[in-house]
Amino acid sequence: MSSVFGTGEISTSDEYLHEIIGFVRVHKDGRCERLIGNKKLPAGIYSSTGVESKDVIISPETDLSARLYIPKTAATDRKLPILIFFHGAVLNVIVVSVDYRLGPEYPVPTGYNDSWEAIKWVASHGTGHGLDPWLNKFADFNQVFLAGDSAGANISHNMAIRFGLESNRIVGINLEGIILLHPYFGGKDPIGSELGKHKQLKAFTDQFWNLANRSESGLDDPLFNPEKDPNLSGLGCSKILLLVAEKDSFRDRGLLYKELMEKSGWPGKLEMLESKDEDHVFFLFDHISQNACTLYNKICTFINHGDNQSLV
Repeated sequence: MSSVFGTGEISTSDEYLHEIIGFVRVHKDGRCERLIGNKKLPAGIYSSTGVESKDVIISPETDLSARLYIPKTAATDRKLPILIFFHGAVLNVIVVSVDYRLGPEYPVPTGYNDSWEAIKWVASHGTGHGLDPWLNKFADFNQVFLAGDSAGANISHNMAIRFGLESNRIVGINLEGIILLHPYFGGKDPIGSELGKHKQLKAFTDQFWNLANRSESGLDDPLFNPEKDPNLSGLGCSKILLLVAEKDSFRDRGLLYKELMEKSGWPGKLEMLESKDEDHVFFLFDHISQNACTLYNKICTFINHGDNQSLV
């Protein structure tokens, strides 16, 4: 099985309660040990781009934090769009990268609730009197976007659903669009390539959801399977940019998402870009390839209302 997920075997041993080999171990005493993606760079000024970053605390009670990025071109006479990014910046936007709590030690829906708190925190600056001066001075709250890759794309979609349901509780911002990079969606019943070449990989990647979700909703939880969500028509933004990759095992889930949104009655516009000959989140591993640059430029155009603002 060749993919970004490697061979990814699932194991239970006398030493661990759960283990996804090469990724995560859950010890019998409840400790969670992550084997990949633990490196965190310090905030500061990036000399190659002039982008400046800093870390902010959103909720001291839960230790929820985010990293803010501001471009060197920021000026008080021209407000910049806000991109709230959920992980899984040369865009001339202010980026709020949310460090939400992770499962399995913080099970679903903790990460979703943390992300919602982050959106509310950003919105609290809409009057220009929030806690962070960068957002007060430079942010255009009429142009707010949510974005994420893989699980972060899943969160972005679900936050837009929640925004549509609870928009009366979020004052001061306009959620203009969401950017879904290779979204982590699934479901109990396999579709497309999950029935064939990606059958084993689906069984593996489903384990991440099952490990984080302790409810009985399983793989057809509406948070994971949009087909089971009755609220798609109320998605709280006017446009979606859906990015998929030809070789990604989640590609067919992305195509199904496009079909579901177009049939849901949601009145917005969905754009899609498929990266040929690429696998899941390829841009994280080869960020200067032609396909990666094409993807970045598509995102720039999407945020900047079709203006041809290229990164390359």
